[in-house]
Amino acid sequence: MTRPSQNSLVLDGEDVKIRLLAERIETQSVVHVDWLRFTCYLRNAETPSVDLLFPSLTMNVWDDDFRKAQINRVLASIPDGDFLPAAQALELAGKVATVLGDDFQVSAEIRKGHDFYKSRWSIERNGHECGWVGFLTSGKNAKQAAQARTLHVNLYGTACTFARHGWTDRLASLIEEVKGDITRCDLALDFFDGFEGGLDQVTQDYRSGLCNVGGRKLKCNMVGDWINGRERSFYMGSKEAGKQTNVYEKGHQLFGADSDSKWVRVELRYGNKLRVLPVDMLRRPSDFFAGASDWHALMLTRADAIPSPERIKAMSRLALETVQAEVNRSVRWAMDVAGPTISAAFRYFGDGFLALCEHKKPPARLARFSGAELAQAFQVAEQRVHQSSDLGSPFFLSDRDCPHFLHINPSNAGPAFS
Repeated sequence: MTRPSQNSLVLDGEDVKIRLLAERIETQSVVHVDWLRFTCYLRNAETPSVDLLFPSLTMNVWDDDFRKAQINRVLASIPDGDFLPAAQALELAGKVATVLGDDFQVSAEIRKGHDFYKSRWSIERNGHECGWVGFLTSGKNAKQAAQARTLHVNLYGTACTFARHGWTDRLASLIEEVKGDITRCDLALDFFDGFEGGLDQVTQDYRSGLCNVGGRKLKCNMVGDWINGRERSFYMGSKEAGKQTNVYEKGHQLFGADSDSKWVRVELRYGNKLRVLPVDMLRRPSDFFAGASDWHALMLTRADAIPSPERIKAMSRLALETVQAEVNRSVRWAMDVAGPTISAAFRYFGDGFLALCEHKKPPARLARFSGAELAQAFQVAEQRVHQSSDLGSPFFLSDRDCPHFLHINPSNAGPAFS
C-alpha cells in the first residue's frame, strides 16, 4: 500500500510546512498572511511603460524577450478603449509578481475575469495561477460602471506561502503607493504539533465564554467528522460581519484524515464589510490577530508569543448612515456653493492651492468621526460624483448604487458587530 508520504498532496504539504517554518524564523512572527485582496483606482495605478505604449512587434522566437513580445501582441489585439486599463492592470500585476519573488510571473495572455471583472491577468508560479489582477466590467449599470474605474488584486494562499520572505512589507508599500484599499486579509496561526486539547479545547473555550466579543457569544458552525475526530473545522463569527475565524485540522487537509498529523490552524478572515482594513495588517499581522478578541490573544500565548493587540473596530449601521450623510452634505455644499471659488483657486494658485487648506481642521459636523470613517465615506461620495457626471444623473444616487468593493451599504449593513 502506498504510504501517504508518497502522495503528491503530502509532498506539497511538507513544502508548505517548511516554507511556513522558514518564514516564522525569518520574520519573527508566528502569524502568517494567507490570503489578500485589494482594490485601487485606475487613476492611481502607474502609467504604462513606454514598451507597452509603443511596443515593438518585430521580436522572434530566438529573442530573450519573446514573452514580452507575446504580451505586446495581446495588448495590440484588444480594442482601443480597453487598452489603457489592460496595460495598467498588466503593470500592476508585474509589480505584484516582483514583490512576490523570482518564482512568480504574469501570464502572457488575458483571461476571463472573476468577481464581475471582465478580464484578468493571471499571476503564476510554476505555470499555475496563484493570483490575478482584474480590470474592466461587462455590465453597464451604475455599480459596474464604478467598478470599471478600478483594478483588483487577488492573491491566493499559494502565493502568500511561497512568496519571498518580506513580501508583506513590500506589498504594503505598493498598496500605499497606488492608494489601494484592502478588501480581504486572512491571518493564520499554525500549531504544527497541535496544542493541548486541540479542537475539543476550542469548543470548550467557546462554551465557557472565552470567545465572546463585547459580552456577546458569536455564531458558530461545526463541520467535519466530530465523532471520530477527523477533518474537523470550528467556525466563529460570520462573513457578513467581516470577521470570521476557522479553527481546523490543517494536517488532515494536507496529509489525509488517516495521518497522524496534529497540525491545527487558527485562521482569522477579515473583510472590509463594516470595517476599514489598515495596510499595517501586512506589517504587523500578529498585532491585528491578537486584536480580534481576548481569545485570539490567548491563542497567541498558547503559541508562546507575546500579544500586542490592535483592534479593527466595526462600524454600526447607524454610524455608517451618519458619517455618510454628513460627508454627503459637506460635498454637496462644496460643489454647489463653493465650487466656482474652489475651481478658480485651483486653477490660478497652482501648486500653492493645497498649502492654503491642507492644515485646516475638518468642519464641525465631521470632527466627531475618525479618519478611517471619513476616508471610507469620502470614497463613496467621490464614486457618486463620478457616476453623476458619467450617467447624467443627480449627484446623490441611492445607497444600493455604491460600488461593491467598498461594502459600506447602510441598507444591508445590519446591526453592529465586533
